[in-house]
This record gives sequence, structure tokens and C-alpha cells, in this order.
Amino acid sequence: MSQADISPAGLDTLPDDRARAAVQWAATRMDAPVNAVATASADASFRRYFRVHTAAESRIVMDAPPAQEDSTPFLQVAELMRQAGLRVPVIYAADLAQGFLLLSDLGTRTFLDVMTLDNAEDYFARAQSALLSWQQATRRGALPAYSRVLLARELALFGEWYLGRHLQVRLDAEEAEALQQVEHALVERALAQGQVFVHRDFMPRNLMDTDDEVAGVLDFQDAVVGPVSYDVISLYRDAFASWPEETVQDGLTRYYEAACHMALPVPSTREAFITDCDWMGLQRHLKVLGIFARLTLRDGKPKYLADTPRFVRYVMAVAPAYPELVPLARIVERHVLPRMP
Repeated sequence: MSQADISPAGLDTLPDDRARAAVQWAATRMDAPVNAVATASADASFRRYFRVHTAAESRIVMDAPPAQEDSTPFLQVAELMRQAGLRVPVIYAADLAQGFLLLSDLGTRTFLDVMTLDNAEDYFARAQSALLSWQQATRRGALPAYSRVLLARELALFGEWYLGRHLQVRLDAEEAEALQQVEHALVERALAQGQVFVHRDFMPRNLMDTDDEVAGVLDFQDAVVGPVSYDVISLYRDAFASWPEETVQDGLTRYYEAACHMALPVPSTREAFITDCDWMGLQRHLKVLGIFARLTLRDGKPKYLADTPRFVRYVMAVAPAYPELVPLARIVERHVLPRMP
């Protein structure tokens, strides 16, 4: 199919030659002429998404430059999730050498777009149903492990990028040692948990509100086998929306009871499970603070910094409650809170 077969106006709206090449590649693999194209979204990585329309349907073109993004895990995890009964994009065509994929379109409504306090219980229930199915499908060796090295590398982003480069904080020797001990404790707690399939970014922005009320799942290419509490705490202590603690605790209890019934590897008591969630969430929130600072300073994406106060609040809601984590709370009180807007 030639460029003439695609709406010139649509092509003109695309940001660069690579985007146009991706859409033209997709057009040659469609069953009908493309008559409209638009940017669908871009995420925190180098991946971009475009929506192409024919007279009868729309599909998604994923552009993942091979030099920065390996799309092989996307294909592998999509198949694992499909086998687990989850709704993920159908992959119609893939050219890994160019980094182009043609996918089914799960729509434009994310859970984040439509969730309110009035309907949150229903949406969280739908999210939990997908998550539990995913965890039940766990097979050792099918995905990489959420290893000690990876957990520690993620935690190091907080000190390097958020404290050091963004806030220009230089910890003294005592503080640096204290932070290192906290990071070690968080890693050990994570590794001690039951291990299941982990999406690694299971939050309302990556869940699609489909017409038949089955949650569509996106952004799953970084999946691993890791701590059982990781995805559920990511769902409730979200990167882009804050929920009342009563909603969070009620949701975690509902998940815990269902996980026990399904014999998933959660602790024997709810109290131990909540502690695992608190500690796992803290690891994630420190990581995300570092990532959002890096996105701003290295990648020129400053919009993410607007959400960093939410993560600081998450940290300060958990760290003071556990003696082993109090040194982190003191570092945040001294170096972060005075710089918060």
C-alpha cells in the first residue's frame, strides 16, 4: 500500500518520519485501506502508539525503536497473559527488526479515566479478577526473576536521581549508610515473599475499560516472577491517583481473602500480608521517585515530576511506622519535605 492510500492529513499529524514509516508498514498489513491516523499515546519509555482507522475498525501501531526497546518480551508476555485468560491486545503482525507491531485496539477508556469514589469498588474488583488469574498462571522459568540485583538497582534510583541529581542533596556518611541499610531490608523482605507472575506496572492507567466489563491489560512487557504483593499494592497505591486509606485497606483485604482461597503464596495472616504490602510499596515508590526525576533530567519529560508529592506522601505514611524504616523517614524529613511545594 502506498502513502496515497493513507489520509495525507492523518500522516501530516504524525511527529516524524519514523512514525510515518510505522503507520505505512501497518497499512500494508490491514485488510482495508487506512483512512485516518492519529497519535494514541506515548509512555515513559521510548515506545509510542498510533491509532489507525479503516472504514470498519481501528487498530494500534506500536513503535518501539530496537536500539532502545526489545519487543520480544512484549510478544512473550502477551501470550502468557492470553493463556491465563486475560484480555491483552491481539498481535496481528510484528517486525522486530524495525520495532513495529500491529495490535488490536482495546479502546480509549482507561480505568484511571473513569474511576471515582462511587464506582471504585467495581473497577477494583475487575482489576483483582484479572490479577488473580495472572498470578494463578505462574510457571517458574517462564519469565525472568525479580532478582536481588534488579530490586537493588531500582532502589538506587532514589538516591542517585531523586535526591542527588534532582534535589541536589548530598547525604552525609551516616545518612548514606542508613539509606543503604533500609534498601537492603526492603530487598530482603521482597525476596522472602511468595513468588508469582508480576506485571510490574499494574495500575488503573494500564487497565482498559472494555464494553463487556472485562479489564484489558496493557504495558506488560516488563513482567517478571516476583513478590506476590507487588501488583496489588501498585493497584491501590497508584502512581497517578490517591485513594482513601479505607478504600485501600478494604481492597487489600478482599484481595487477601481471595488469594488465600486460591492457595496463592500469601502469608498466613492478614497483618503479615499488609506489612509485606507496605514494604513492597515503599520499594516501588522510592524507585518511581528516581524514575520520574530521571525522566525529567535525562529524557526531557518533566510532566512526571508533578506526581512526585504523592510518592513522598506514600513514603511518609509507611516509613515512620516500622523501626527498621525510620532512618528513611528522617532523611525525607530533613532533605525532601522542606523542598516540597
